[in-house]
Amino acid sequence: MNELKNQPDTVCGWPLSVCSWSLRCDPDGVARAMETLGLRQVNLALKPAFAENGADYLAAVRHHAWTVSAATIGFFHEDYTSLESIRATGGIVPDEHWPRSREMVLRSVELTVELGAPFLTLHAGFIEEEEGAATQCIRERLTLLADVAAEHGIGLLLETGQETADSLRHLLETLNHPALGVNFDPANMILYGKGDPIKAIGTLAPWIRHIHVKDALATREPGKWGTEVPWGDGEVGQKAFLEALQKIGYRGALAIEREAGDDRLRDIGLAIERLRGG
Repeated sequence: MNELKNQPDTVCGWPLSVCSWSLRCDPDGVARAMETLGLRQVNLALKPAFAENGADYLAAVRHHAWTVSAATIGFFHEDYTSLESIRATGGIVPDEHWPRSREMVLRSVELTVELGAPFLTLHAGFIEEEEGAATQCIRERLTLLADVAAEHGIGLLLETGQETADSLRHLLETLNHPALGVNFDPANMILYGKGDPIKAIGTLAPWIRHIHVKDALATREPGKWGTEVPWGDGEVGQKAFLEALQKIGYRGALAIEREAGDDRLRDIGLAIERLRGG
């Protein structure tokens, strides 16, 4: 993998980044992995900043002075065991966890600014397609958070997957908030069974600000997760994916994410090689 160090850290003019949580290690380990991969940008997890040793985590992050393509916040109450469990616990939707979730996002906005990142990303949770109290509640919560992001000069990006592209577009059009955008993850569309990711790029084009490079195979059992696989081994289709991004004039980073597998560093390196190979 040493040959990766000597290659440009861009693909089609888009800077390459790596999701820090994919590496399952502390910031020093992330730094070593980035050196091995020949990358200078990171999509940084902020959830560890709210753990018991959060101050040490932030100190180590600041020591490395990375270019952060985006910061990402997740929540301690989320349960990804099944589609049913994450629907019930995901994002900012659960009322009983909203006070803490709100404070975590507001503090994460401040940290995103301190780290010099342009975006804070999150899974907002399952967005209801029907009009009603639940839909109005999440709109109000997103507006509150987006207002604070706008005040701090950053974008608040909703990650794709837990709803269809049409539903997400409807939400964004309804809110019409300049700070709200999309962190587009093509694999999540497949994992959640929410539609064709290539078509979704066109649907969400005006809002796409950051990209996760991740691949997956659709499930054959309704109601079950799809299967995440190394980039290029799944159903996204690299050629069509990159061409779709070029067509919409995408100008952000490509952050490689791997949340499964026993050798994630190898899989991330393979993704880089495949992206460069076109």
